[in-house]
Amino acid sequence: MRAVVAVLLAVLLATAVLAGCSTVPENSPTVQITQLADPPDAPVGIEPIPPEAGATPEEVVRGFIDASASTARNHPVARQFLAADAATSWSDSGGVTVIGASYSTRQTAHGTVELSAPLVGTVDERGVFTVGDGALFTRAFTLSDDSGEWQVIDPQDGLLMLQPDFVRTYDAVNAYFLDPTRTRVVPDPRYLVSGEAQPNALVERLIAGPSTAIAAGVVNALAKVQLRSTVSVAGTTARVDLTFPEGTTDAALSGLSAQVVWSLDALDLRSVEVLRDGQPLGLPGVPAIQSVDDWAALDPDAAPADAVGHYLVDGALHRATDGAPAPGPAGTGAYGLSSAAISADRRTGALGLTAGVSVAGPTASLLAGPYGGELAPVLTGGSFTAPTTAGTRSEVWTVRNGTDVVRVPASGTPQPVNAATLAGLGRTSTLQLSPDGVRAAVVVETPQGGQLYVGTVVRADDTVSVRDLRSVAPSVRQVVDVGWRNSGLLMLLAGDPSAQRTEPYTVRVDGWDLTTVTMAGLPGQPTALAATPSRQPLVTADGTLWMLSGGNWVTLLRGEQPVAGTAPFYPL
Repeated sequence: MRAVVAVLLAVLLATAVLAGCSTVPENSPTVQITQLADPPDAPVGIEPIPPEAGATPEEVVRGFIDASASTARNHPVARQFLAADAATSWSDSGGVTVIGASYSTRQTAHGTVELSAPLVGTVDERGVFTVGDGALFTRAFTLSDDSGEWQVIDPQDGLLMLQPDFVRTYDAVNAYFLDPTRTRVVPDPRYLVSGEAQPNALVERLIAGPSTAIAAGVVNALAKVQLRSTVSVAGTTARVDLTFPEGTTDAALSGLSAQVVWSLDALDLRSVEVLRDGQPLGLPGVPAIQSVDDWAALDPDAAPADAVGHYLVDGALHRATDGAPAPGPAGTGAYGLSSAAISADRRTGALGLTAGVSVAGPTASLLAGPYGGELAPVLTGGSFTAPTTAGTRSEVWTVRNGTDVVRVPASGTPQPVNAATLAGLGRTSTLQLSPDGVRAAVVVETPQGGQLYVGTVVRADDTVSVRDLRSVAPSVRQVVDVGWRNSGLLMLLAGDPSAQRTEPYTVRVDGWDLTTVTMAGLPGQPTALAATPSRQPLVTADGTLWMLSGGNWVTLLRGEQPVAGTAPFYPL
């Protein structure tokens, strides 16, 4: 009875955790996860129950899986479900496979049990999550009763963990690296075991470097740094003692300080003392005890003050703050725009390079010029995706004819972007740069509808490319639009087959935590989206504009009737 009660308590707690933390649905792709940080010395949370006498092979397998969710070092209880040789040889640090809670076990032969479950994704030894492709996960366990009780004799290295247990045991945090201009920190999501080891584990991840997906697109100022001792924590202050290679410049010290401070801030460590071989860092203009306020200029989600929403009305550019036309010919409708984008100066916040798409019959034109001034044609084609900007460079990107990615710098001369693998996926209907310009979110049309991919922007000399495209929401079909809620969170509009309508969602940039967003207040299904850090998302529904505020969609001008408009966007 004690065992039954304990199991029931574990189930109830896991259910409660899930109720308060939305994660990838159980019918989404598979997930493998490895040991992400050293387990704490003291067990945390619910501890598993050892094997019971007379347990069946199926019960032994289930008990082994439950015990794999323990945070105790070396998983001693899980080893009790293994035969003696297997208990000695099994490694619990070879990875973690996360499966849906609705798994099944069945005995397929004498001493053989097959497990089947939805596979959610994988997290490697560095804590990097990769969403699965929706395949059903299966694993066969061989058991022996030579000892008088059934025991597993062939466990695979690594941990097999139910999704509720993973949510309970691991925390999502960001390791921050630098964009190529070194003007923003860029989030690289990691998953670490809960507990006191997290600060040290996170700094170790910074030193080890960015995830493979974004490594070519970011700078790591800690690349050749060594950690002299374990990161210590007192209250909300962390002490990080590092050894730097000879010749390390103040610029490099500034960059690595920003990376460390922004990363540890996510663990509620509000101040950080960075030491150099046990001595104060001595960085000019930077206090010995640093905080994100000292590196606010590198805020990953900084938004210019003048970056207010814009939208189109009958081809004319309007401001979302008051519904008034934008200055210049674009505001009068002179160009008959169907979509537009505006780049904001990263130093002053002033609106500058403006681009728009105008369609006349079978020909589309990309126009560019200063905000409030005249726009001139810079490129023609059969079609262009809505232009997009990033907060780190004065340039506009678009996709011509569904396959050719083009960027237009402030000089106005279009330049091709190498995106060979993108064309092979299908026709691109949407491309949106992340606020830091390191990632590109892309909607590609497939026979099943729009699919969402995220790629990395890589800059080498005069060549710019989009590489390492990966599906981040493979369980979602019929994606029609996407935007960046912040530097690590996407907002998308996609079809919901059960409701037979398009709805808004959010999903982390690595594919974890797919969550529905309320439809409350909308007059119909949304068809276009605008999202950016520090601003309220905008959508078009039934030809009118709506803003997400306080958990509901409200009219653009509070207390007034809906404003007609299409193609909303935010300058960056």
